Amino acid sequence: MKTRFLVIIEKGPSNYSAYSPDLPGCIATGKTVEKTVAEIESAIAFHIEGMIENGEQLPTPRSINSYLLETDEISANDLLTTVEIETPMLALA
Repeated sequence: MKTRFLVIIEKGPSNYSAYSPDLPGCIATGKTVEKTVAEIESAIAFHIEGMIENGEQLPTPRSINSYLLETDEISANDLLTTVEIETPMLALA
């Protein structure tokens, strides 16, 4: 089953950084937006693999709209996107 995770991309002085608000501590960086998206996709897959190996329940991902209603941490310069990751159905909360 593929699961779609929200990703926030922020522009830094010399690169981009990305994180998924549904997976605290899961971050990535890259020189371009495209490279950053590829890196966060790999980081999320690795993060989820570790959670499953540790017997942790995966969070149910929020949609972009629901996240925007819940937070004031997004700036006008941030980019919002999603990535699809293969996840076992039973691992989702």
